[in-house]
Amino acid sequence: MTIDAALLRYYRRVAEAFPAAAPDADTQTIRGRFSDVAKAYAQDRGDAVSAEDIEIPLDGRTLAARIYKPNAARAPLPLIVYFHGGGWVVGDLDTHDGLVERLSQDSQCAVASVDYRLAPEHPFPEPCDDALDALIWLAEHRSRLGFATDRLAVGGDSAGAHLAVVAARGANERVAGLVGLQLLLYPVMRRQFESPSCIANANGPGLTNEEMKWYWTQFFSGQTPRDHDVRAFPLSEPFERTPARALVVAAAYDPLYDDAFELQRFLEANGGRVDMIDAHDMTHGFARLHSQSEAARGWLRKIGERTGELLRA
Repeated sequence: MTIDAALLRYYRRVAEAFPAAAPDADTQTIRGRFSDVAKAYAQDRGDAVSAEDIEIPLDGRTLAARIYKPNAARAPLPLIVYFHGGGWVVGDLDTHDGLVERLSQDSQCAVASVDYRLAPEHPFPEPCDDALDALIWLAEHRSRLGFATDRLAVGGDSAGAHLAVVAARGANERVAGLVGLQLLLYPVMRRQFESPSCIANANGPGLTNEEMKWYWTQFFSGQTPRDHDVRAFPLSEPFERTPARALVVAAAYDPLYDDAFELQRFLEANGGRVDMIDAHDMTHGFARLHSQSEAARGWLRKIGERTGELLRA
C-alpha cells in the first residue's frame, strides 16, 4: 500500500504555502505556523452538532473546554473527554475543532475538548495533572451538564492520547470503573526513536523523528522523570486494576505506528480488551485532515461509529 494520494497533495500544498520553521525557531513561531495551517484548511462547522465553550475551575488554574453535542441524538448522552494532539506543545481547541465535531457527530456522543496547559511553559507533569483533574471534574459534573452518568470515555490523538492513557489510569485508580473506554489515535507512548516504524517513517510526512525528539525535550524541559513514572512513560509499570477497554488507532505511515501496537500488547497483558483500527494508507495526524481526504474522512467515520458502539454496549 501507499499513502493516500489526496493526503500527499495536501502536504505539498502546505509546504508551498507555509514554509517550514527555521531549526532555531521559538515555540511561539512553531505554534503560530501550526495554527495558521489549521485555519487555512478548516472546514465550516455544519448544523449537525452544536458547541459551547465552558470553563473548568481547578485548583490554582482554570482550563477552557468546548462541549460538542449532536443535535439529533437523544439525551442523556455518553460523554467523551478529549485531549488534542500537538506534542504537548502546540494545538488548541480551534486546531482540533473539526476533528472533535466529526467525532461527536459520528459517535452520537457528547465530547468535551479540554485546552490543557502546554509545555515548555507548563512542562511535565502539569499537562498530565490537567488531564486527570479535568477528567475528574467533568465526571463529577456529568449530571449537572446533562450527560449520562454511567458511560464515560477519555480520548485523544498523539500526545493527547498519551494524556488520555495517563488520565484514564489515574481516574480508575481513584474510582474503579469510572472510565469505561479509551479512544487512542496514533498514540505516543515511548521516548525512543529506533523502532522499525520510526526508522521507516523518520522523515514524515505528518510527523518526523526529529520533531518528536523536540517535542519530548519541550515536554520535559530539563527535568528527568523517573523511568517508572507512568505519567511520563505509560508502559513502564503494570496496572493495579484492569485497564479500561480501548480503541487504538494506528496510522501505517507514522513514526509512532509501532507505539500503537505496543500499547495494545501492554493493555492486553494487563487484562484489558483492545479493538485496533489499522489505517493502512494514512499518516500521523490524519484525523485532523478529514476535509482534505475522502479516505481520511472514511477512517474518522469508522473511528467515531465504533466509539459510539463501544460506549453504548
